Formats: sequence, C-alpha cells, structure tokens
Amino acid sequence: MEQAEALDIGQIREIVQTVVETMRKSAPLSPIAAASSLESDALREEIIRVGRKLWQRQYVDGNGGNISVRLGNQYVLCTPTMMSKADMQPADICLSDLDGNILAGDRQRTSELMLHLEIYKANPAARAVVHCHPPHATAYAATGTPPPTGYITEFELFIGEVAVAPYETPGTRAFAETVLPFVEDHNSILLSNHGVVCWSDTVSHAEWLIEILDNYCRTIVIANQIGKPLQPIPDDKIAEILAIKRRLGLPDPRINHASTIEQCGSAVSNSEIDRLVVKVMERLENE
Repeated sequence: MEQAEALDIGQIREIVQTVVETMRKSAPLSPIAAASSLESDALREEIIRVGRKLWQRQYVDGNGGNISVRLGNQYVLCTPTMMSKADMQPADICLSDLDGNILAGDRQRTSELMLHLEIYKANPAARAVVHCHPPHATAYAATGTPPPTGYITEFELFIGEVAVAPYETPGTRAFAETVLPFVEDHNSILLSNHGVVCWSDTVSHAEWLIEILDNYCRTIVIANQIGKPLQPIPDDKIAEILAIKRRLGLPDPRINHASTIEQCGSAVSNSEIDRLVVKVMERLENE
C-alpha cells in the first residue's frame, strides 16, 4: 500500500511537470507581455527575497553575487550589475533573452549572466541559478579542492560531490564555459578563486543549496580542529542515500556508476526507498 501511494505521488508529479512544460512551450509571449506577467512579478519578488537572505547571511558583499531564473522558454530574469543584493527593488530586475540581450528593466544586467545562460542551455532541469561568495565554501574554492564527501546526511542527499571549475576571468565567455563539464552531474560547483554557483528548480531551492554547501564546509573545518579523525557514513548507508537521490532525480556523478546502482538496489528495498522519498518531498514542500 505504501509503495502504491509513493508511486501515485510520483505519477502526479510527472503529470504536473508535463503540464507545466506544455504551458511553457505554448504561444510565446512578447518581451513586454513577459515582463509584465503575474509570473514575472512573483519571480522578481523571489529574487529580491533571496538576494536579501544572501546579504544577511554574509554570502555577498558590496555588489557581489548574482541571481537568475527562467521565465518560460524564451526569457531570463536576472539581478542588475553594480548593486547590493540588499537594496534591490522590482524595477531593478532585468529581463534578458537567452543570448544575454536586455529586453526590460531600469538597469544593466549582471556581467556574469553568461555563466547562468550556459547552465540553462546545458541542463534543461536548471530553472534558477544563484552565484555568490559564501566564505567557507569560497575558502575551499581558493584552494582549488572540493570538500570531502561522506560525513553529513543532508549534504550527501541534496548536494553530494562538488565539482571545482578552473579559474577564468569573471564576466568572460571563457569563465562561463568553465562549468560546462560539470552541470549535468552536479548542482553545486566551486569556481576557483572566486566563489560558488548552484542551480535548482527555483531560486529559493538554489539558495538552499548555497546554505547547505557553506554550512557543510564550515562544519568540516571545525571538525578537523577537534583533533579526532572524522567518522564517515558507512558505505551501505551512502548507497541508500544515492538510491533516494536517484528516485528524486537529484544529480550526483556517483549514481552513474553501474556498481553503485547495483549496490543501491541491494542496500534497501524499493518500498523503503519510496517511503523515504515521500518523507523528503514532504519536508521540501513544508519548508
């Protein structure tokens, strides 16, 4: 019965996603109509709200960081350049096409929009992108090394392995293209000597990934100061987490290894995985 209920939830989610995608592919809106739509208004408010969270958590300073979100299949809303994320108003949010041309808004777009556009073009599952400079994750980026995996459940579930993109001058096309090898299998990428970028289905969820990543990096740094070796999550339990991620459609390069998938199948029953997936989805929907 529990398995049937879980399958029903999955089927409902697939139907809703299909309907949403069909609506997005319907008759395209003009830039003026898109910029003044109710969906655009709601997304602007979400960008502004997330921008203030980033500033309050000290993940951005000065005019640093940038946020974007897909608006249908033709357009992107993004933050402006040279403006603190604490001070943005709806009119400051720019409407751009997928080539980076500004179509609406009172200000110039962020100079790093091309990074976001490359992510959208490479992975259709990416509907929102947040780039910022959280100190603990950026500290790892400054060393060119990712944080170790296998120690905190929430990090393993929502992020897992973190990629490290090579350094390029921010704002250039070369910089934007540094993430391309990683976008399909990673939702969180360290930008060497620069910061981090995370993508998800909404702006709020992309910001959650930033929080999870930076808190994890901070925790690992603190744990290493205790003077005791870190205790990893057992391999069979990591396999269970990967099985849940696979059901949820969350990216992780470890899922693609055939041996890992086989291990996931033997580590926990399908009914148990379905029950855990339902619990995770309830947590996401209630936060």
